[in-house]
Amino acid sequence: MLLQTINSPEDLKKLSVAQLVELAGEIRPFITDVISRTGGHLASNLGTVELTIALYYVFNPPEDKIVWDVGHQCYTCKLLTGRRESFCTIRQDGGLSGFPCKAESPYDVFDTGHASNSISVAAGLAESKRKLGSSSRIIAVIGDGSLTGGMAFEALNHAGHLRSDIIVVLNDNEMSISKNVGGLASHLNRIMTGEFMSSVREELKNRMKTMPTIYKTARYLEETVKGIFGPGMIFEELGFTYVGPVDGHNMEHLLETMRNVSRLKGPLLVHVITRKGKGYTHAEDDPERFHGISTFELTTGNSLSRGKKTYTDVFGDTIVDLAKMDERVVAITAAMGLGTGLDKFSAIFPDRFYDIGIAEQHGVTFSAALALGGLKPFVAIYSTFLQRAYDQIILDVCLQNLPVVFAVDRSGIVGQDGPTHHGVYDLSYFRHIPNMVLMAPKDENELRQMLYSGYRYARPVAIRYPRGEALGVPIEDDFHEIPFGTWELLREGRDITMIACGNMVATAMEAAGVLADDGIDAGVVNGRFIKPMDENLLAEVAARTGRILTLEENVVIGGFGSGVGEALARVGSLIPFRSLGIPDVFVTHGGQGTLRKSLGIDLDGIVRTVRTWLGKE
Repeated sequence: MLLQTINSPEDLKKLSVAQLVELAGEIRPFITDVISRTGGHLASNLGTVELTIALYYVFNPPEDKIVWDVGHQCYTCKLLTGRRESFCTIRQDGGLSGFPCKAESPYDVFDTGHASNSISVAAGLAESKRKLGSSSRIIAVIGDGSLTGGMAFEALNHAGHLRSDIIVVLNDNEMSISKNVGGLASHLNRIMTGEFMSSVREELKNRMKTMPTIYKTARYLEETVKGIFGPGMIFEELGFTYVGPVDGHNMEHLLETMRNVSRLKGPLLVHVITRKGKGYTHAEDDPERFHGISTFELTTGNSLSRGKKTYTDVFGDTIVDLAKMDERVVAITAAMGLGTGLDKFSAIFPDRFYDIGIAEQHGVTFSAALALGGLKPFVAIYSTFLQRAYDQIILDVCLQNLPVVFAVDRSGIVGQDGPTHHGVYDLSYFRHIPNMVLMAPKDENELRQMLYSGYRYARPVAIRYPRGEALGVPIEDDFHEIPFGTWELLREGRDITMIACGNMVATAMEAAGVLADDGIDAGVVNGRFIKPMDENLLAEVAARTGRILTLEENVVIGGFGSGVGEALARVGSLIPFRSLGIPDVFVTHGGQGTLRKSLGIDLDGIVRTVRTWLGKE
């Protein structure tokens, strides 16, 4: 196999074009086989195999800097840059990251995981290069999905203004080109990006600038033709030279185009058309499901890890029921319809479903205005991505005291996607905002009732819930409103009270059972409201046990435990108090159970903490 001979881009450069095509044919099944066993981002990586090979063949990384937007399409890069033997460990405990990671390889330029920042990174690197006299080329690879994010256009605007010497590769996997149009476009593109034609074009421009009327007319004609026959007009207006579209699976055309643009000064935008999931039929047929997928059976493409309902499933079912009750209920998500469980809602209520693209800031403000206009918006966005709309949550929702319900999916430890995706900050960034109500369910039935309660409260509400399977408790068909701001005493104790929120409640109950065998009588409270807190019940259990341990899957700084400590001060209780949660570190990737154990927030960690505190360890 050719792949076995590639340990660096230098090895790649020794191959012929025919061998590069053969290599692409080896890489696809290699990636598919590994990801079927580990889970990961499959469709996006299968779509960029030839593009990645062409970039690392023509350019000279790590001296030349290739920045991958989001980074979920970096698997071929890892295979070409000395990580083939360890690729089977991708996203596993102690293994390779599923995203670019500077600590992992000099070929990984920037730690990524969120969309739309690659052009900003490239522009900054280009300015550093200009000021420090570097000769390296700077390339940003961004998908058409990431280009829906406003930050990408902010960066395009600024880079065009600076005349940054960058190459932006737009990986467009939503468009298709017919044979004739694609062949003609590729042919014309290769001609127009050649050195001779590029120099002629620039020379003609310079000469015509001395004849303003002719130049203005020529420029108008050029833009008119581009507007009619190509999608590049907007990029040209932003100051970029537009190149494309290019067939992203034609190796010969890709190589020629990349060689040509490598000789030109930026800013340049190369428009490459690819097919998401290419080479694996199931991923081509259903690229959304295979974008990020758990383990699956290679032959059928069927998932191997489906068991109980997930919290995401319960959200999806519940919002459909709420929408059937009230025609004002609408759903908003940011390019995550399937991931947030809104696929069923979008099918039943297409006119009440809004996918606003990777534009969380716009989505939150849009939802605020929907609420202002009399609708009942539910905003379903992963915790880690909702961080991007922090300002809009404060000023456009909470300052206006508008009834927007935030369904905050993937809160807490998410596992293999690592530090850019763990949702461990939301309790801290929601808790201190005036007018915000913040809740976390102990199980899937409580999630259903919280969604209904949030619908009823008529004010800003955030409900955070974890990734993965729920507990399997019975789910009530009927709705009932949870009394506002109340906690739930699940177990009385004499020696200590554990106040837990969200998925930590079930673990606290298990821990109480284990501690009972040691003669430690531990009480458990479901702290389902993070804000407002139930200060009456807090004062009661504090007086009863004289010790409180809070449990949360969030950073301890500014989190649930911090809130309980503040509440204890308000009620005048000076009892011993400790918080258990995520310490002040970025949590790496790995299995959820392994990560919780390493952080001391699993069953053993809780039991050990209590035993040590009470002198029983």
